[in-house]
Amino acid sequence: MIYAGRMPVTVLLVDDEPLVRTGLRAVLEAQPDIEVVGEAADGAAVIPLVRQLRPDVVAMDVRMPLLDGIEATRAVLRTVQDPPKILVVTTFENDEYVYEALRAGADGFLLKRARPAEIVHAVRLVAEGESLLFPAAVRQLAGEYGRRPGNAAARDALDRAALTDREADVLRLMARGLSNAEIAAELIVGAETVKSHVSSVLGKLGARDRTQAVITAYESGFVAPG
Repeated sequence: MIYAGRMPVTVLLVDDEPLVRTGLRAVLEAQPDIEVVGEAADGAAVIPLVRQLRPDVVAMDVRMPLLDGIEATRAVLRTVQDPPKILVVTTFENDEYVYEALRAGADGFLLKRARPAEIVHAVRLVAEGESLLFPAAVRQLAGEYGRRPGNAAARDALDRAALTDREADVLRLMARGLSNAEIAAELIVGAETVKSHVSSVLGKLGARDRTQAVITAYESGFVAPG
């Protein structure tokens, strides 16, 4: 089905609970611009289905019996050419599994108790290339799980990036969860200028998306979780 001249956003549902998959399917397929193209009950089935179905978005449970959402996310991003966006679906936003999934390259997370309108918005947002971040939750996650010995890599990445003063300002505002338009208003510059700065920040940090850039900002100490 084509909606308003565009192909629908295609979604693969991955969750070991059939009721969760059924609920998500009902919510998403009620929208004329979203199509659920497949389901899986475990992360182990994700890569073959992604290659077969080529979904725009994978709605990925975190905790699954054979292969969890973290490893499944890593595997998809490592082995699939032009991989889909990955939206982690979780029960608890302060779960270390969520943080590790974001570090692995997930584009954002969504709570299973979210309202239908929030679920639809999340899928559309990540399909358009945006990251779905909840600033307060990410700050809490970074405060609880982000300060660990392995984070020297994040500090090294930030040092090597040699961000300009304006790029540093943009990264701080990204960490607050501001959109490009909101950053433009805050810095009193054009939206295209902000878009250029964001792209430069991601490139210099070697980050796949805004989520990974923000995590690097927290783990390196560039932005304080508090």
